[in-house]
Amino acid sequence: MVESFYKSSNNDFLIANGDTFKLLDDFSFKFDMIFADPPYFLSNGGISMQNGKVVCVDKGDWDKAKTIKEINEFNMEWLRLCRDKLKDTGTIWISGTYHNIFSVANCLTELGYKILNVITWQKTNPPANISCRFFTYSTEFIIWARKCMKKPHKFNYELMKMLNDGKQMTDVWRMPAIGVWEKSCGKHPTQKPLSLLTRIILASTCEGDWVFDPFCGSSTTGIAANLCGRRFAGIEKSVDFCRMSQARREELDSLAVCDNLRNHIVDFKTIKKLDNVDVFVSETLDTGRLPFE
Repeated sequence: MVESFYKSSNNDFLIANGDTFKLLDDFSFKFDMIFADPPYFLSNGGISMQNGKVVCVDKGDWDKAKTIKEINEFNMEWLRLCRDKLKDTGTIWISGTYHNIFSVANCLTELGYKILNVITWQKTNPPANISCRFFTYSTEFIIWARKCMKKPHKFNYELMKMLNDGKQMTDVWRMPAIGVWEKSCGKHPTQKPLSLLTRIILASTCEGDWVFDPFCGSSTTGIAANLCGRRFAGIEKSVDFCRMSQARREELDSLAVCDNLRNHIVDFKTIKKLDNVDVFVSETLDTGRLPFE
């Protein structure tokens, strides 16, 4: 049985502190959707430009560069574990760059997932290329795959079309990286923007669904899930980031904070403009059995 590090008062947000590779085997709960931001294996002494300053891009020991064999073995194992925790109709989203995303795609195929799309996230505010020897990196990729080849998956097509001015939404999403308003409790070195996670969750889940993140960091996935009326469970190895996740979730107990966050997120602003708020959570959810007890 997995013990929660933190559990929200209405049981819609749970975090376990520990190693995903060890904890995932300890519970049998099945999730509607998984989002994973695994290591990109980029921490090899490189530099970048942030706020006009040259900084090292190393994230931590967990992101140290590995051999191709080691990367493939790592991705194969966590994707195997996650597949077992998905409902048969569930889908998984995985973010990456060229450093890891091709390995992820190959592992997904070998494990029997069906790849649905590869989203290109085009950043509107990428860091400058200080070497001036190649094009500026301005994109990341997010693979969307379903668990089973022949089982139907959830896709809120009409909602995505509505958010795209009545036209089919493409697989290129133009969004900024995280803003100052997303760092009220601190900043994770690989933090994803709430706008990105909000769209992913709105696209592939229904109200009350359970969303899981095996490398949850500061729990952007969980914050977006709760803002969308979904429930969340995550695993994070760092106690410091678990505490940051808890602080971020506790901020949501304030309706003013929730409103402020939604007012910064492009898809929520579009929904509000169209007077369609059906995607939001009801005040009380029947949580039933929980992933962590």
